[in-house]
Amino acid sequence: MASSVREGKLPPALPLATLIGRELRGDSSERPLVRCGHSSFAKRGEDYFLVKPDCLRVPGDLSSAFSVFAVFDGHNGVSAAVFSKEHLLEHVMSAVPQGISREDWLHALPRALVAGFVKTDIDFQRKGETSGTTATLVVVDGFTVTVASVGDSRCILDTQGGEVSLLTVDHRLEENAEERERVTASGGEVSRLNLCGGQEVGPLRCWPGGLCLSRSIGDTDVGEFIVPIPHVKQVKLPNTGGRLIIASDGIWDAVSSETAAQACRRLPAELAAKLVVKQALKTSGLKDDTTCVVVDIIPSDHCSTPPPLSSKKNQNKLRSLLFGRRSHSSVGKLGGKSASFDPVEELFEEGSAMLEERLGRNLPSKANFPPFRCAICQVDQEPFEGLMMDNVGGCCSAPSTPWGGPYLCSDCRKKKDAMEGKRSSRSTTCR
Repeated sequence: MASSVREGKLPPALPLATLIGRELRGDSSERPLVRCGHSSFAKRGEDYFLVKPDCLRVPGDLSSAFSVFAVFDGHNGVSAAVFSKEHLLEHVMSAVPQGISREDWLHALPRALVAGFVKTDIDFQRKGETSGTTATLVVVDGFTVTVASVGDSRCILDTQGGEVSLLTVDHRLEENAEERERVTASGGEVSRLNLCGGQEVGPLRCWPGGLCLSRSIGDTDVGEFIVPIPHVKQVKLPNTGGRLIIASDGIWDAVSSETAAQACRRLPAELAAKLVVKQALKTSGLKDDTTCVVVDIIPSDHCSTPPPLSSKKNQNKLRSLLFGRRSHSSVGKLGGKSASFDPVEELFEEGSAMLEERLGRNLPSKANFPPFRCAICQVDQEPFEGLMMDNVGGCCSAPSTPWGGPYLCSDCRKKKDAMEGKRSSRSTTCR
């Protein structure tokens, strides 16, 4: 595997005392185990990923544990992908109110993800670099999975019944008519690359800039209608758990969601990620960076994962799986077709690119927001003359530019206006 695709460092295993504590509190019967694996092959070296399986909302409180996984597919350089990997989670967590319950945390998370993505974009653009990146960030808390994404790095869910669900939306202009309408309504132009003589070639692009995506982080040199506002979906898995496959478009341009899921069923996460990458390379060759993160959410009382591939016999099995032909039984659906399985419960889904709709919702009932704290950059501001404030969740607006969302500082208000086509951007760069 190519070493130029950077990886998140795995944390050490939990100590025995921690595991015993979980048993005494009964956590093991309520919270699933999370197992993950990752694999990648690099062509340009612009893919990055993040693996943080042991995060705590409250320091020292193991009941506040959650896991985070992400894939960033950079373009026009690696700067935006690196910056997002290092700062996106931090910005998301800064937008979550302190001292709230787990229920309120899960309720506040979709809103915090929007704020974190926009904050990351603003901070990166201040650096003056022109790189951009997709971003697919997955938060796992118990059986609840929350996914936020911009661009075309995809996350799918495979459950025991063999049903494959897409948890993201591809923000490709070629395939997303709703995004094309939004971009043109905000002042952008959508068309193919026009060669001399009027011949149009390639996928649909947004002009100025020539980007094939309608949402990303970074891309300072293209129109502001290329927004960093993510599609967010939150689901609750059945008590049988499930498998997440998060990957860059180097995978999804080569294999379908169903093919990727079927290719690695009944295999441990690490081996599953390798086989998904192998399947993509076998199908279309190394045309792009290919990065895959597999996350298994396993009920703690059903943790019958395969043993480590340490013995010579198991190593030979690994080689045969990676490089040899596999039997049909190894890629079949989990469980028999006659078995019944609980469905995945959808808790939340929103893909609007309007901040007023995204930031003005999902405020925790017990959250205590300072009235003049910017909902995006989380910086406290001095109130200015003529400011009018709603009494719900610290929402306020100036009479000159009224809106129904929470308070924004002047810089973040300018960003909002630009994304809605109220301020022009100039660029002729094509990529």
